[in-house]
Amino acid sequence: MIGQDEPRDLSALVVPQVGWLEHSEDPWEPYRLRDPAGTLVGPVAAFLRDLQASGRPETTLRAYAIALLRWYRFLWAAGVRWDQATRAEARDFSCWIQITIKPGRAGRPGDAAGAGSAPARAAGIRAGVPNPVTGKPPPGRGYAPATAAHSESVLRGFYDFHREAGTGPMVNPFPLARGRRGRVHAHHNPMEPFRGERAGRYRPRLARRAPHHIPEEKFNELFAALGSHRDRALVAFWVSTGARASELLGATCRDADPGQQLIAVIRKGTRHLQQLPASPDAFVWLRLYQAQLHGLVPAGPDDPLWWTLRRPFRQLSYHAAYRMFTRASDTLGANWSPHDIRHLAAYRMTRDPGMPLADVQWVLGHAQLATTQLYISAPASEVIASVLAHHARMAAGKEQSPGAEPSPGLRYRPESLEVLFGRPRHDRP
Repeated sequence: MIGQDEPRDLSALVVPQVGWLEHSEDPWEPYRLRDPAGTLVGPVAAFLRDLQASGRPETTLRAYAIALLRWYRFLWAAGVRWDQATRAEARDFSCWIQITIKPGRAGRPGDAAGAGSAPARAAGIRAGVPNPVTGKPPPGRGYAPATAAHSESVLRGFYDFHREAGTGPMVNPFPLARGRRGRVHAHHNPMEPFRGERAGRYRPRLARRAPHHIPEEKFNELFAALGSHRDRALVAFWVSTGARASELLGATCRDADPGQQLIAVIRKGTRHLQQLPASPDAFVWLRLYQAQLHGLVPAGPDDPLWWTLRRPFRQLSYHAAYRMFTRASDTLGANWSPHDIRHLAAYRMTRDPGMPLADVQWVLGHAQLATTQLYISAPASEVIASVLAHHARMAAGKEQSPGAEPSPGLRYRPESLEVLFGRPRHDRP
C-alpha cells in the first residue's frame, strides 16, 4: 500500500486478466465473481445479494459485477487488499481506467495510436474515423468515459454498503466531490431534476449529446436487408413501440395481442408489465414468422415469442439479435445498433405535433420528462440543412429586391458605427 502523496507508476503497472465472472443457473445467485484461484469473492457476493433484494434485474447485477471485477484485478495487480484500499488506490484506478488500453485492443489495425510514447498512445486512445454512413465513431481502444463514470458509481456504492455493514473500511475510498462555497443549487438548470447528492470526486464529466437515430431513407434500406420474417417482425416492433431491445425479446406468446394492436413488455427499470401499441405491419410480419415456425417450436401462452431459426431451436437472446441486426447494418457499410432504432421511434413520436410529450415519455418508459425532451432536438445534419436553406431564402429575397434599404429599426447611429469600425480615412486629422 502507498500513501496519499506517494506516486504509483501507472505506466509500468500490468493488470493481468485474472479472475472471472461466472454465470450460474441458480436464480438466487445468478452471477459469481471468482478470484484467480477460483474462490468465490465473498464481499462481492454479499453486495450482489443486496442489489438483488432491492429489485435490481440480472442485467444490472451483471454490469455491477463486471465493474467490480475490473476493480479487483487492479487491486490484485497493485498488491492491495480490497478492505485496505485508500483514496490513493481509488485515484490511481480512476486515472488508469481513463488512460489504459482495453484488453484485446492493443495493436488493432486502423488504430491511430499504434506506436510512440505513452502520452502519444494515451492521446490517441479513443481516436477513430467516423463511419461514412452513420457518422458514428467506432469503439475506441480505451474505456469510454461512460464506463469510467459507471465504475466510479458502482465502487462508491460497494464501499458504502460494506461501511454500513461494518465489513469494510471506515472511510469510503471513492469520496464525493469537494463542496463548493456559495448558495446550494445556485447554478442549477431548471430543466433538470435536482440531485440528492454531489457527484463523485473521481467521476469524469460526460458530454451531453443528442440521441443519434437512423434516417428514414436509410431505415428503409436497412429493413430491406433483413433476411427473415422474424427479423422484420422484430425490427418492426422495435421501431413502432420504442421498446428497448431486451424488453421486447423477453415477451411471451400471451403478450402479443393482435386484436388490440398491443404487445406487453417488462420494463427495464421498474420491472412492471406494460402494454405498448404497435403498428399493424409489425403484427403482419409476426404472423408470417409464426406461420414459418408452426409445429416446430412450443406456442403456449408462457412460451417465448422469439426463437432462433436454426435447430436446435432456442429462445432468441439479446446477443444473437444484436448480431442479426449488425449483419444487416454491415451490408450497408453502417455501424448502427438496435438502440438506434429506439432513438428513431422516439424521434418520430416527438416530431408528431398531435402526440403530447407526456405520452412519448410513457411509451419510452422514461422516469424524467427531461430525458424525453432530449429527442426534441434534431440531429446536426438536419440542423445544418435547415440553416443552409435559411441562408438560401435570405439570399433569394435580397436578389428580388436589390435596392431595398434597411428598415428604420435596423439602422445604427453613426457614432456606434464609428466605435465598431473606426472613423473613415478622409475624416481623420
